[in-house]
Amino acid sequence: MIRPPPPGQGKRGEQGYLAYLLRQAQAATRLTMERALGKLGVTPPQFVVLTMLRAYPGLSGADLARVALLTPQTVGIIIRNLERDGAIRKTPHPVHGRVLQWTLTRRGTALLEKCRRHARAVDRQLAKGLPPKAELIVRRWLSKIATELQDS
Repeated sequence: MIRPPPPGQGKRGEQGYLAYLLRQAQAATRLTMERALGKLGVTPPQFVVLTMLRAYPGLSGADLARVALLTPQTVGIIIRNLERDGAIRKTPHPVHGRVLQWTLTRRGTALLEKCRRHARAVDRQLAKGLPPKAELIVRRWLSKIATELQDS
């Protein structure tokens, strides 16, 4: 029986398509984050929602879905769970009364800080061996891909 090569070899390595290599790297990163955040009882999508609310307080559920790259249905479930756990709270939008805005609570901020310690460790692992200039190039490249392919 023929077995596929491990990550980093053949088409799963430098000979592979960029899109596949990005997907492979993302899958490995997600699994690593799931394991790290799971110790805190938090999922990567919950972490992203908490992170986006810290960066952009007052987002609506629809806006959260867009910036977190999640479906509105998934964000709805995440919001309900985070609100139930006291990590976020809602307030009506000052102009559009039917729109709810979400912000972190003190408890949510503390939870996010714990999550960030784990996420920073994963980031350090990802950047290990990259000189600062190379890391900046990778960050710019990934941002450029997201910007340009979004419009195509």
